[in-house]
Amino acid sequence: MSRIVYVNGQFLPEEEAKISIFDRGFLFADGVYEVSTIIDGKLVDNAAHLARLERSMYELGMTPPCSNEEIEAIQQEMLKRNEVEEGGLYLQVTRGAADRDFAYPSGAKSSLIMFTQARPVLDTKGARDGISVILQEDIRWQRRDIKTVGLLPASMAKQAALDAGADDAWMVEEGYITEGTSNNAHIITNDDVLVTRALSNKILHGITRKAVLELAGEMGLKIEERSFTPMEAKQAKEAFVTSASTFVTPVVKIDDSPVGEGNPGPLGARLREIYIDFARKSLS
Repeated sequence: MSRIVYVNGQFLPEEEAKISIFDRGFLFADGVYEVSTIIDGKLVDNAAHLARLERSMYELGMTPPCSNEEIEAIQQEMLKRNEVEEGGLYLQVTRGAADRDFAYPSGAKSSLIMFTQARPVLDTKGARDGISVILQEDIRWQRRDIKTVGLLPASMAKQAALDAGADDAWMVEEGYITEGTSNNAHIITNDDVLVTRALSNKILHGITRKAVLELAGEMGLKIEERSFTPMEAKQAKEAFVTSASTFVTPVVKIDDSPVGEGNPGPLGARLREIYIDFARKSLS
């Protein structure tokens, strides 16, 4: 049985889903998106994802396709129809369909699509064994705080990592690590300080990042929101990434350098545990 997807007011089998070739998401990457993780058949921290979606649309002058309440109702219907117990729900809004022109069209109706993906998120190989990353030059645009569908540079970096036998890439700009291809980057220094890049237009304002930093503070960890270099990361005691789909996942190797002992560390493991507990409490 195929998945049921949502396209502009209709719930359809994925084989029947269609979008206009003039949709600006297709022609200009003129769209934004969110992914809410599913566990136990419910959405993790979904209100925060919808708030960020609202901000992304505002920053691009995009008209919302409907209210957040209507979006939530569609999301719940998607969960019901697809019966996904663990995975993710992808939501995309574009400026809509209009004859190709660089200028924003007047009167175009925003497009809204959704689909689900079933996959393990609680027990993964990356969480158990850690992941390896390579360093790549950050060639993305300067508004990374907007969660747009313009993901080709991130895709290129991810593929470069896979081609090199690694799992992912951390991107570097002006001598400092910005973030991963689809996650925020963190290190723990040898004196147990959690260091992560400060919020700005240079990185995505991660929903999971925010929750993990709050939980780390409650654990008593000292936190420094500042830039850090590749060398500092390679010499760290632990490293990890955060994202909605991976929660807290340890990084055990950067380029050819093991991080710490080259195995997942205890502080990162503890943060993953308490984040999963938080995630369960946030389900909707």
